[in-house]
Amino acid sequence: MKIIRLELFKTLRLISKSKLRLRFFAGFSSTLRVFARPAGDSRRCARKRAKPAKEFRNLLSLRRIFLASVIASFLILSSANAQQAKGELRGQVVDEFGGLVVGATVTLTDAVGVAKSIATNNEGIYLFSGLAPGLYTLRVEAHGFSLYESADVEVKAGSREPINIKLTVALEKQEVNVGAETNLSTASENNATALVLNSAELGALPDDPDDLAAALQAIAGPSAGPSGGEIFVDGFAGGRVPPKNTIREVRINSNPFSAEYRNLGFGRIEIFTKPGTDKFHGQGNASFSNQSFNSRNPFASNRAPYKYLTYGASLSGPVKAKRASFFLDFERRDINDNSIINATVLGPTLNITPFGLSVLVPQHRTTFSPRFDYQINQKNTLIARYTFLHQGQQNAGVGNFSLLSRAYSTAYTEQTIQLTETAVINPRAVNETRFQYSHQENLLNGDNSTPTINVLDAFISGGSNVGRWSNDQDRFEFQNYTTFVVNHQTFKTGVRLRDVRVSDIAPVNFGGTYTFAGGVAPALDANNQIVFTRDQQTGNLAPALVQISSLERYRRTLLFAGQGLTPEETRSRGGGATQLSLAGGDPEARVNQAEFNLFIQDEWTLRPNLTLSLGLRYEAQSNVQNRFNFAPRFAFAYAPNAAAGKTKTVIRGGFGIFFDRFSENLSLQAKHFESEQQFISLDPNILGLFPALPSLAALMNSIASRTSIQLDPHLQLPYTMQGAINVERQLPHKFIFTATLLSARALHLLRSLNINAPLPGTNIRPLGDARGNVFQYESTGRLNQNQLILSLRNSQSSKRSIILTYLLNKAMSDTDGPETFPVNSYDLRSEYGRSDLDIRHRFLMSGVFSFKHSFSLNPFILAASGRPFNITTGRDANGDTLFTERPSFATDQNQPGVILTRFGAFNANPRAGEQLIPRNYGTSAPFFTISLRASKTWGFGEAHSATSAPKPQTEKQAKQQTGKGKGNTPPARGSVTNGSVLPDASRSDFFGRSSESRYKLTLSIVARNIFNRTNPGRFVGNLNSLLFGQSNILAPPYGFGDSGDTNAANRRIEAQVRFTF
Repeated sequence: MKIIRLELFKTLRLISKSKLRLRFFAGFSSTLRVFARPAGDSRRCARKRAKPAKEFRNLLSLRRIFLASVIASFLILSSANAQQAKGELRGQVVDEFGGLVVGATVTLTDAVGVAKSIATNNEGIYLFSGLAPGLYTLRVEAHGFSLYESADVEVKAGSREPINIKLTVALEKQEVNVGAETNLSTASENNATALVLNSAELGALPDDPDDLAAALQAIAGPSAGPSGGEIFVDGFAGGRVPPKNTIREVRINSNPFSAEYRNLGFGRIEIFTKPGTDKFHGQGNASFSNQSFNSRNPFASNRAPYKYLTYGASLSGPVKAKRASFFLDFERRDINDNSIINATVLGPTLNITPFGLSVLVPQHRTTFSPRFDYQINQKNTLIARYTFLHQGQQNAGVGNFSLLSRAYSTAYTEQTIQLTETAVINPRAVNETRFQYSHQENLLNGDNSTPTINVLDAFISGGSNVGRWSNDQDRFEFQNYTTFVVNHQTFKTGVRLRDVRVSDIAPVNFGGTYTFAGGVAPALDANNQIVFTRDQQTGNLAPALVQISSLERYRRTLLFAGQGLTPEETRSRGGGATQLSLAGGDPEARVNQAEFNLFIQDEWTLRPNLTLSLGLRYEAQSNVQNRFNFAPRFAFAYAPNAAAGKTKTVIRGGFGIFFDRFSENLSLQAKHFESEQQFISLDPNILGLFPALPSLAALMNSIASRTSIQLDPHLQLPYTMQGAINVERQLPHKFIFTATLLSARALHLLRSLNINAPLPGTNIRPLGDARGNVFQYESTGRLNQNQLILSLRNSQSSKRSIILTYLLNKAMSDTDGPETFPVNSYDLRSEYGRSDLDIRHRFLMSGVFSFKHSFSLNPFILAASGRPFNITTGRDANGDTLFTERPSFATDQNQPGVILTRFGAFNANPRAGEQLIPRNYGTSAPFFTISLRASKTWGFGEAHSATSAPKPQTEKQAKQQTGKGKGNTPPARGSVTNGSVLPDASRSDFFGRSSESRYKLTLSIVARNIFNRTNPGRFVGNLNSLLFGQSNILAPPYGFGDSGDTNAANRRIEAQVRFTF
């Protein structure tokens, strides 16, 4: 090229000297002179143009001028083609068993030392585009694998032949020279806001699957939206959390705006289980604890009996070398837990007495799960997994306000089959097909021969209203996803079909329930006689009226009935039941619900530092008439000032619409009320039969309100519009800092209304008295939520990792779920207030700290502000048979009915026009807990040797080796390694620590709530309860979900032993 430019320059110089220079070429030749002459010759050429050219005057001809023009044109085209003839380098990174390695760092360095780094995506694919032809050095790094490096990778112009890389496992003694910092990536699936918990980081979380699920939900926090974080196990939603020793990795908030998923990505929990291995490996474990290890529950008078024993084992190995492997897991859990009853009851002399009792709650759980991975051929892989789960419990339904007489037993069995087939269509396309069938049987057995007595927020006694309840479910799910790459774009499209069939026999409340509520009643003196006062206006004597609690009403009922007073006389003195509910008829109902989802996703790498993601998802359900449910998704990732492949800062943003599903359980409720007869009676004649029950015929002939549940014919699927912007910054010492702003607006949220409640101030029901109560599920709710999430983490070292997260949150809504009823069904304006998700502050810390002599510590710290609770008057003042009334703000503290509390002064008898307090006005106690796992590992026996890393394979090399066409060993989607090695005996222990020993014994001590802090549950919000503004139960172990009476979060210590080989 230089020779051509030099000859052209000489020719142009001759043309400029010649007197025969044609005017036609004057402008063209001057342009070419500027283009062709070397730098620094401008002045010299200008001087020479002024001199006559005598020696070449007769040699110039039109032919030479034409030749110069042709050469100039060729030079311009050659230069343009040189600018456009770029190459690209792509390929797939897999492990020794064909599993995809997601999140591996791939670095490409040219001859002058300029480097570019990217991370492999969810299919293990990497792509470098716009490369100049030449030789490059290719380097691949992934935690737990040997470093791969090749210095003779050639990139040719226009060549797109993939280079696939197979990584091998690295032992601890191998010195892997990882760069000082790990670069960030603009790939959607590699967002630094995602929380990835590997085996080591999972060590800080509980081993019990139920507690582990609660801990993961607590980590996901309120970012998951009104429906909570959805849990996926190997790509399937709705499953139970498997035993922890079978979990390879957990991802939270990965690729939050992907169209592949229905729910909000912030808070989505993805669990990946372990595949088989190439050699036989196994482990056995046991955990033990009893009451001598633990502290006393602060709501119990003594240290309750307790026993926790779990044991299990797993085995993995080859079925056929390099073609098929298996992983078997078994776990058994036997627990003698305890429920704490903390109620207020009446003593033998009808005196109000606090009552506490620890009730033993035996429970057991057995799981068995085999998994098989089979490489059908060079392009197809099959994964099959079967799970059997059985669990049972005695004395369920006891605790908090519920007394021992309400106990019932449970038995649950679940069997699940999962099949996943992955097919490599060509080097640019992968198809994945998944199928799941699950059969579930749930049986509850309680005694409903006597009516339940519900004294609101004091105690619940009598029979168990569940009866003999059985529920059978069959769930089918089919998924088909295809991923293909076209130039700089990665497309993913898929379809999901789901069918649920439920058969339910639920004689719930067939034994009836008497409810006693507080309210206004005559004042009684010490001898239980009515106190009279003189009316200042009329001068007549009248009973003095006071606010009484639900327990006082129940006391008066028993007192005056024992004195032989008639029901009418008892009611005139403030006694008598408030209402009676009773069901009868056919308890069986069946529901069949189908769902259809379709999506397409396009991830477009416009530039190495700019990625756009566009997606569209469609949702449809058989039990919801609205079919126009399109959910667009958009996201971007931009790395400013990304030079030499060192990406230190990434700015991400996105917006999406996320539909929520309408649960089949709500349809089942409506079906039950079609086949059953449900009554709620306020008739004094019926209530006067207490404690006996009337017949259904007597209820039908009385003024009792028949109750039905129906779905709004205009029901729509709830959806959330969420936008986010976040900044990811790589800091020194391998720390990554992220700041995220989230804003969400949810519409068509589910709530319940009594659409036939009496009109305000009247007894007129708009649909007629014969219809009674008509409870309707509607989609008219809304929510607004804003969040700031700050996170700092360092998880690049196998010996040290830490995660710190702070969340500032504000959420306002007018519903907390489908069972939320308003104060006034005809005026919903006062319902907008704090959402149940409005936990203002939340802090999380989790870490892995390994020390010498194979000793490690796994701390877990969780702190949160108090949860909101609703303040009510505890009575039904408008005749809708619901106890949802809220007080108003008291403007005159001397006014009758005003109640002074530490939350404010409230008027329990609000007058017309007075402002009601907002929903969820109160705030419960804050939550704080520290858990710690301390482990010591002893290793012995000779370790297996590691193999050296193979060189990359091109398509041609793979074809020559296998003789079966193009392509390498296809990746098994179910065995995606996500950049971390599968823990087995010769490579790492259960907690992800590398070891050179073949056999290992690990002893651990796990302490939950190590400082024995009392974390009260949600406060009682009934103003007429003696426990208002207090809690009679501990919060859940990780502060998430409703307060529970078992697994209370007082300090518990477990001893664990694990042997691996």
